[in-house]
Amino acid sequence: MTKSPTLLPLVLSFLVLTAVMVLQRSSRLAAALTATMPLTIPLALWIVAAGDQDDPQAMPEFTRGLLWSIWPTVLFVVVIWAASRAGWRLAPTIGAGYLAWGLGVLAILGARRVIGG
Repeated sequence: MTKSPTLLPLVLSFLVLTAVMVLQRSSRLAAALTATMPLTIPLALWIVAAGDQDDPQAMPEFTRGLLWSIWPTVLFVVVIWAASRAGWRLAPTIGAGYLAWGLGVLAILGARRVIGG
């Protein structure tokens, strides 16, 4: 692969963070929508598609993994929302969010092992 797939996520990350910084002054909703845009998923799909062209199951397997993997992120957001509403400072809020995310990942790995997904 060329350097552009490596550079593209960095450029997009910079642009998104800049947009969030600018938008949060006028619209918190617009800033939140920008922060949660699906940017890395299309980039990852591109990498999977380019790397596994000979495997017709690569994309369905990867996207099924995306469906499972979104839930720890939802849990992260719920926990940081609850912590911020409770008046927690930034570092403990983020720490609690990542703890919840990690527990969510462990729960999904356990569930997948049990049901074979």
